[in-house]
Amino acid sequence: MMQKISLLFFFTFLFAQKEHPSIHQEQSEYYKDKPTQPVEKVHVLTGLDVLLEKKQNIIRGKSIALVTNHSGIDRFGIPNYKRLMAIDEVDLKVIFSPEHGLFGEADAGEKITYSKNNLNLPEVISLYGKTRKPTVEMLQNIDLILYDIQDVGARFYTYITTLGLVMETAGELGIPVIVLNRPNPIRGDMIEGPILNMDYQTFVGYYPIPIRYGGTVGDLANNIVKEKWISPLPELNVIKMEGWENNLWFDETDLPWIKPSPNIPDLETAIIYPGMCIIEGTNLSEGRGTQKPFKQIGATWVDGELLSQKLNKYKLPGVVFAPISFTPVSITGMSTHPKFQDEKCYGIEINIIDRNSFNSVNTGIVALFTLYSMYPEKIKFKEKHLNRLWGSDKLLKEIKKGTLPLDFLKSIQN
Repeated sequence: MMQKISLLFFFTFLFAQKEHPSIHQEQSEYYKDKPTQPVEKVHVLTGLDVLLEKKQNIIRGKSIALVTNHSGIDRFGIPNYKRLMAIDEVDLKVIFSPEHGLFGEADAGEKITYSKNNLNLPEVISLYGKTRKPTVEMLQNIDLILYDIQDVGARFYTYITTLGLVMETAGELGIPVIVLNRPNPIRGDMIEGPILNMDYQTFVGYYPIPIRYGGTVGDLANNIVKEKWISPLPELNVIKMEGWENNLWFDETDLPWIKPSPNIPDLETAIIYPGMCIIEGTNLSEGRGTQKPFKQIGATWVDGELLSQKLNKYKLPGVVFAPISFTPVSITGMSTHPKFQDEKCYGIEINIIDRNSFNSVNTGIVALFTLYSMYPEKIKFKEKHLNRLWGSDKLLKEIKKGTLPLDFLKSIQN
């Protein structure tokens, strides 16, 4: 009799498993027959390449200030400052570096200074130290400012704020600005998230643009002038790319990838970043202190299995969530003091399975709302920072109100 009951239980369990596949199985089944498009490399010349190969006359005979970092390379991987220093009749007088430093060596928020004697370069001045906007003294005897930094297409990526502050000083002094355009690595034709409420304007949100703002840094510079987002306005010239189209992902070009900042090691992280960076406004780990920042989030008290099940039930396009554990550690140049340092965290890993339909901001919203519904007593908000990242206080208010995540998504889309 007991053997019959055991067999009955086994077959009931077996059929139940077949009738109720997991969310992972459903997602895999849905996407398994979707053809993977071959990645064809498009030949692209950045604004820097166009300047060096076709428009050197613009800079000959000029004393130049260069705003750049480690991402400012030509198509052969040579730094822009080396190329400029090798040109006759070009006097590169000063180099300005943004957050993370000239060599991408500094952690987020880390202040930087440079010695005048140990770089074999012109004077290097950090615009992420005591000064974030060039002074009149720093630009004495400068004829032209060049800006050449790889952006990631997110409003709170501070390089674009540095661009605006440099343009403001240039406008005050009557110095022309040339922006050497570069691709938006996460495509220039996709927009996500709300427009910044200018009551929340800070260094991590300087313009009234969406979180994932679309276009390129050159397009943004043109809009800064067109919409008069700064004052006074400088004379602006954007050196366009050749071969670039707004619907290209970075890996569809033949340009070399170089991580634009320490915690954006690859293209997939850049795609995930606009939405998952919102987690920085909480006491949850956003994955800093690991080799997968922003791809994994969690805390010591999160049930990763349960969280992944809840999130996968939303069937968000282009993404599946898997339970994971990770231990943040101090990593020089990436995250010196990460949240939950040396403590084992549990949470989820974000796996993109269709980047063309994946919406990072919507994913971040659903994850944060779900986590708060699970752990209202344990999640703590860094309210000012979260509001600055989101661009208003609406997100925080709706989370605390208990609004359902999909209802909130409808409200911001409207």
